[in-house]
Amino acid sequence: MLSFALVFAGTYDGHEFRRPADYSRGFYAELKPISLNFEPEALAVNGMDRDFLLRQGQPPQTAMSNAAQWVRSTSGYAQPVLVAYPLCFDWTFLYWYFIQYCQSGSPFGHSRCFDMKTAVSIKTGKPLSESGRNRLPSRLRSMRAHTHQAMDDAVEQAEIFANVFEWGGRNGANLGTSNQDI
Repeated sequence: MLSFALVFAGTYDGHEFRRPADYSRGFYAELKPISLNFEPEALAVNGMDRDFLLRQGQPPQTAMSNAAQWVRSTSGYAQPVLVAYPLCFDWTFLYWYFIQYCQSGSPFGHSRCFDMKTAVSIKTGKPLSESGRNRLPSRLRSMRAHTHQAMDDAVEQAEIFANVFEWGGRNGANLGTSNQDI
């Protein structure tokens, strides 16, 4: 993992979801690589300079400890939940890095996570294989471009999460859509 970002995506008390007024509350870090193994294709997609990160990236211990502190500070007394689309990709890396490099462990525990791809599958009534971000109904999408830059993508996912969470689903009326629109 060379970079990651976390963005405050809203609150839910079991009854009411509240999206933030904006997505300016975030945390971003670029990490010093921990291995000589890497995929040049991945660097080509995200545009990161691995040599720069070897010199200037944060040690993972620093980045993960600061991230855990940010999550705990941002969530206050609430229990933070990691939300991602798809969860399996981000959770795998973040959880491992938190456990490996952060003395206080994962601020999300071992299971406080939410997979938006599964939520989309359930709410649209489509199979998981047809619930990728590129197949989202237009009204659920973020207006932001998917840039493969960690902070941009975190904000994009936060917007999608709020859109999906607020939508009543296939039989709901929150978006006023017909089944043809989903």
